[in-house]
Amino acid sequence: MTESEVVLLFRRFYEGLFPKVCSNCGRRFATLREYIMATQPLWPSVNYDMELGNYEAPRPIGGLAMATCVCGTTLALSSKQMPVAEAHVLMEWIRAEAERRSLKTAEMLDHLRNEVRRLVLADPATGNEAGTDEGPPG
Repeated sequence: MTESEVVLLFRRFYEGLFPKVCSNCGRRFATLREYIMATQPLWPSVNYDMELGNYEAPRPIGGLAMATCVCGTTLALSSKQMPVAEAHVLMEWIRAEAERRSLKTAEMLDHLRNEVRRLVLADPATGNEAGTDEGPPG
């Protein structure tokens, strides 16, 4: 599996979590792109199974990518509902790739998060010219 394939899998999964609504201000994010453009990411990303060294949990806890809404509320995208087989493949790829690159798994997760954000914002199908990043940094 290549990094591009991993990024695409994450993108497709997270796109499926929308629409999403802020529990505090009621702001509605219809798409992942709207969410990326209107929130500020909080670092680091975390995967609890990987933190515990449990890459083949029968029921993965999953991970969180957190961001701040314009109202200041912390929002989270969770991978808990990801199909188990897919979660196992992705966690193993991340573990192996982080080791190969001499990175911590959290650093690898953040890199992948950045790549998903870049891909979503550069997608001409979402109304943005390829190669431009109109969203918040990172």
